[in-house]
Amino acid sequence: MSTLTVVRHGQARPFDPNPDQLSELGELQARALAEYWKRLGVAFDEVWSGTLYRQRQTAALAVGTEVVASEDWNEYDANGILHNFAPPYELEDAADRNRKFQKIFEPAMLAWLAAEEHATVETWGAFRSRVLRGLRRLQDGGSNRSVVLFTSGGPISVLVQAAIGAAERSFLEVNWRVRNCSISEFTFSKDRLSLDSFNSLPHVETAELRTFR
Repeated sequence: MSTLTVVRHGQARPFDPNPDQLSELGELQARALAEYWKRLGVAFDEVWSGTLYRQRQTAALAVGTEVVASEDWNEYDANGILHNFAPPYELEDAADRNRKFQKIFEPAMLAWLAAEEHATVETWGAFRSRVLRGLRRLQDGGSNRSVVLFTSGGPISVLVQAAIGAAERSFLEVNWRVRNCSISEFTFSKDRLSLDSFNSLPHVETAELRTFR
């Protein structure tokens, strides 16, 4: 059996003009993870990442080595889902943007989950298939490996769903709970994936570093 440690990227900048980068807090989260692994003497045989900058940036700060980047581990198209499945909206109140955004995003995600096809947005089915393709690529790489993967909440939720054989709707329930720079641990072989731990933050000691968005 091999081990797979999956890390969600640190806090990004979702409401900025360029959201695909870590915030200062996100950088602190990734550096805290690096220090935690250093104290424990943790090392990995392989380091994987999606191709999004916030994912690769988290990997660089946490492990500081070259990664194998694959689009299979990129997040779903959140902007496309909002533009095509949500009614018109405005987020004028900066102090309350996260709560208002969640009220808009949740029904949009439910509509996306139910859509079997779409002309411009990657469907839920295509997204899930893409993530599972990335998993198969890891599973085909041989046994007795220690792998770390830096990705986003969506792919992590697909892996959890696949590991426990849960219903499709459970993907969203998991997705809302994945914290920034959290660790989820799996064991895997060529034809099996098992969940050992989910969404832990052993490297984060202060409340201000615990974020969801």
